[in-house]
Amino acid sequence: MIVFFGPVGAGKSVQGKMLGERFGWDWISTGNIFRASTDPDIQATLAAGQLISSEQTYQVLGEALENVRHQQIILDGFPRRKEQAEWLIANQAAFDFTVDLIIVIDVAKDEILKRLTARGRVDDDAAVIEGRLKIYHDEVDPILQYLSENNVPVVHVDGVGDVDTIHGEIMEQIVAHNLDV
Repeated sequence: MIVFFGPVGAGKSVQGKMLGERFGWDWISTGNIFRASTDPDIQATLAAGQLISSEQTYQVLGEALENVRHQQIILDGFPRRKEQAEWLIANQAAFDFTVDLIIVIDVAKDEILKRLTARGRVDDDAAVIEGRLKIYHDEVDPILQYLSENNVPVVHVDGVGDVDTIHGEIMEQIVAHNLDV
């Protein structure tokens, strides 16, 4: 399993999809799963820029992981909290995967605001974006530290530039960690 981290609008989904298409790997985006949900509570939580509860996330992600057993997975949008990272590490055997690499796509706040206000989704209001960025930055350091302490390699790539250049940097990391087989 390769896990993408980065603030909202960093390009995780674009890069995850490209990587999935390149190798035939499964791409799982918890954000897409939740945005497609018809549950009014989930939609209200998203519109407010808040995170979905861990319990709801474990259920949805568990179902998705159950459907892709024995395959390489690209995970986008999870974990968002340290306890979710603990769940991910603890459930590797249960869902038949290993967390092989964490790829953090780094993008500055000004660039994120520019990208997101241009795409026009309902949850892309400037105040909501600011709140989501604060949540991301408050939570990401403890998560990355925990994963690193559990022997999961964590690498950073620059998320500013053209999509192909960023993908090239990601591919360098995939190759360097022997995951391109």
